[in-house]
Amino acid sequence: MLGPASLVLGVFVMILFASWLIRRVRGSPLSAEQRESLESHQEAQGRDPPVDVGEEHEVAIQEFTEHHTGERQAVCKVEGFVIFVEDVPSHYEPTDVIRISILSFNRGHTSATATYVR
Repeated sequence: MLGPASLVLGVFVMILFASWLIRRVRGSPLSAEQRESLESHQEAQGRDPPVDVGEEHEVAIQEFTEHHTGERQAVCKVEGFVIFVEDVPSHYEPTDVIRISILSFNRGHTSATATYVR
């Protein structure tokens, strides 16, 4: 027969597992900012991109990120649509305005790749 300590430990483990399972199924509650971001993301996935391949645009650099190849890319937006810009000279900083040419879209047309023009 099980001792009282084993029984208490078993009940404790079951309670922990049940609480984890409930949180996993229900998900954590979203803050107002997270909910707004999620809604914007879902809305953006349903609309056509505001740019076309071959077009040139003047955009402000939002930030820089590192591509999986190790290359530094500028992150820019046109009407909230994210564009990753290649070949941006290193002297540029966030908020600088640059001219870009759209090269391609990602698979779901939710972002684009562009190259620096000037």
